[in-house]
Amino acid sequence: MDQSAISVRYAKAFFSTAKEKKLLDNLKKDIGAVLEVCKTSGDFILLLESPIVKTSKKAALIKEIFKGNIDKPTLNFLVLIVQNKREEYIPGICRNFLDLTRKDQNIKSAVLTTASEISESTIQKIKELLGKELKAEVELSAQIKPEILGGLVLRLDDNQYDASVATQLKKVKQSLLETELKSIQ
Repeated sequence: MDQSAISVRYAKAFFSTAKEKKLLDNLKKDIGAVLEVCKTSGDFILLLESPIVKTSKKAALIKEIFKGNIDKPTLNFLVLIVQNKREEYIPGICRNFLDLTRKDQNIKSAVLTTASEISESTIQKIKELLGKELKAEVELSAQIKPEILGGLVLRLDDNQYDASVATQLKKVKQSLLETELKSIQ
């Protein structure tokens, strides 16, 4: 069975249970916290992927790491994953669970990239406008990439809207090159 099928299957099972027991919001926060640990701690990923560390030791370490930080159902779910020897899939399971939750709650994810920092009030206005346009709640994160020179790049789910100066300059350059090539022929 491929990795994505395993991750989706576990995520769907946990999502169904969370929704059935009306714990979706709490467990969404927990899974977000677990995913953040996966993203920021290389040691945690090494622990999950290590063939040397015994299953019982991994389960004990996961309990120790997350005890008091996440609810009991989430902790039990993580231990179950480890006991089933699927611990290397935890990051994928977390991502799939959060995707299912966003879809269920009509939440769209967006990333706004600008060349320089923009104010929190501007970010909030963009979030509100996107929410009205999409008729959904929007989770908007902002990042700064000076290499886009100016303008913005908005990534919304799987779509990207690129209004950056760098991209516009590339288009102008490409157009000039094409015009030059046509005049040579």
